[in-house]
Amino acid sequence: MKDFVFIDSGVGGRVCEENSRSRLCRTDFVFIDSGVGGIPYMTTLLQRAPETSCIYVADAANFPYGEKSHEKVVECVCSLVEKICLRFNPQVIVVACNTMSVNALIDLRSRFPQVKFVGTVPAIKLAASLSQKRRIGLLATHATCQNPYNIELKNKFASDCVIVNRADPELISFIEHNAFTASRSQCLDAVKPAVNFFRSQNVDVIILGCTHFLNITDIFEESCGKDIKVVDSVDGVVRHSLDVRGLQEEKWAEISKKTCTPQLYTTGFTDDSEKAQYNTLCKKFKIQFMGLLT
Repeated sequence: MKDFVFIDSGVGGRVCEENSRSRLCRTDFVFIDSGVGGIPYMTTLLQRAPETSCIYVADAANFPYGEKSHEKVVECVCSLVEKICLRFNPQVIVVACNTMSVNALIDLRSRFPQVKFVGTVPAIKLAASLSQKRRIGLLATHATCQNPYNIELKNKFASDCVIVNRADPELISFIEHNAFTASRSQCLDAVKPAVNFFRSQNVDVIILGCTHFLNITDIFEESCGKDIKVVDSVDGVVRHSLDVRGLQEEKWAEISKKTCTPQLYTTGFTDDSEKAQYNTLCKKFKIQFMGLLT
């Protein structure tokens, strides 16, 4: 017969299944991305459900995902999730990366049926509801821009719109390696080429189609001004994640008596400056930096 206990393991309360052979704690949410892109999803979820246990895993050893083939993305993500399942026993994995989601979500659900997955995709439906000119900019990775799933989303939610794609691996790399230690003026300079491109294409809504961009949403908004709206998928993904976990956001907030400290792991560092970037990020968002996932 199994017993269930509630413990605090340093990242908040986790339900543990205990029998004569093993004791395995379940983490509420694990967020995965190729780097820092998924941080806004985790921090937003914790604002709404602060007592949930959350772990973030940055697969920095395989950054950037956006320049990989479909097959390589699937291989890397499935290998990462296998380690995560063995180490953290997650109830929900939030695939906080558009490239991972549009390429690997079907495979993940097939290979790991014991885990619930929530993906992130470009907010085309939201953008279409806001665009007056019916011209929408999609800023993303090459892999996301080229994925057929975006055509399906366009046909379903924005069939009367023109979607202008821009893949920007240089900007993604800047955010991954520099954004949290760069000045505001440096960040504004970094987004300027993309914003100017979309302005020249007469778009009135820009979709942040790579989760890395969400770390500097305010920079994009300042650069775009009042004539171009900036949209992302954070609100919808967080709401869906709580629903999949079986948590009603309002009731969970009411009964939460404490906040949990989220943890961050990475699969590798390029150099000391990248490690400093993660240290700065964790201090900013009060995340416990755990170092390398082994």
